[in-house]
Amino acid sequence: MVKNKYFYYLFLITALISVINYVPRSLIDRRFDGAMMSILISIPIGTVLLILFTKLMSKFPQQGLPEILNGNLSGFVSRPLLVLYSTIWFVAGLITILAFVDITMRYISSDVPSYIVILGFLLIICFSMRMRTESILYGLEVLLVLNLPLIIYYLLKGIFNPYFSWDAVRQMVTYLWDIPHYSSVAKSTFVFTGYINLAIFNRVFENLKVRHVWLISLTALVTLLIAFLMPIGFSGVEGISKHVYPWFTTADSLRTKAFIIERVLFLFYFTYLTFSLVSAITSWHITLELLKGAFQSKQGKDQGKNTKKVVDWACIIIFSGITLLMDNLNQYTMYKVGQIFLDVRLIGEIMLLATIFLVFRKLKRGRST
Repeated sequence: MVKNKYFYYLFLITALISVINYVPRSLIDRRFDGAMMSILISIPIGTVLLILFTKLMSKFPQQGLPEILNGNLSGFVSRPLLVLYSTIWFVAGLITILAFVDITMRYISSDVPSYIVILGFLLIICFSMRMRTESILYGLEVLLVLNLPLIIYYLLKGIFNPYFSWDAVRQMVTYLWDIPHYSSVAKSTFVFTGYINLAIFNRVFENLKVRHVWLISLTALVTLLIAFLMPIGFSGVEGISKHVYPWFTTADSLRTKAFIIERVLFLFYFTYLTFSLVSAITSWHITLELLKGAFQSKQGKDQGKNTKKVVDWACIIIFSGITLLMDNLNQYTMYKVGQIFLDVRLIGEIMLLATIFLVFRKLKRGRST
């Protein structure tokens, strides 16, 4: 069993990874069309979903989604649901991998074939996703402790940079009252998505109690505002539209004299390389565990172990194959896939919340009768 602090780590890694995925780009695309208001609206929505989901999961201590569904629903219902929900985490990990491979090819090593970069990432991720749930949380803690000071350094370096335009930031504030679109709100709520990882990680929490929710909401708000406004402050309200990965362009604008490496881009890249790998490992670990729950045999312990091994290797082969195939997509198509996922993800989270609520309600009725 682990302490409650690890829940905050799950939230934090997703909040930080949202800086480099398609969230900032999506908000910047709608910067004149309600992006600022969508950030503000996403905070109460994300906070409510987080509170409701953690409250429901606390009703099933030391149980993950497979145990909750398989133990209370028919296999004809629980297994398709587990497979369906597993696609949310699989696509989340897939998009993280493909986005960072593209970033690597653009900013770091354009001469190396992309499939070699992908194979390197897959080797690490596919090996690590099979680890114990507690081990992944311990690794997450170490990486956050090591990298958070660097993140703070990058932020301070950017905010106090003489080339940072506060006029551009103030200009964006004038669009605060524009009516937001669902798409912008859905993408903004991604910063909260770490709470949904309790679908598997709830197994290692004995008595989960989430305190200081206001601090989580404040962190989410600050993260979204920084992710949205800092690239605009460097590139300008109009100029920012030319950049595919605004945060890496911003990092490449910074220089430091405190390290051997002068360009902050390289430090920023390796910091977010670790975050991307851990985020993908976490997402695919959950996918793997959900699929194990869907296909786990109930015919005995030995049979169950064999089934787990089959599912493990089948998932490694399928996940790797889909990733290599998706690498053939052009950047525009990949961006569209990321946009669709971020929009659908919010609906999927609400569906998952509703499913667990219905199971809890069924249990409560059974006890009353």
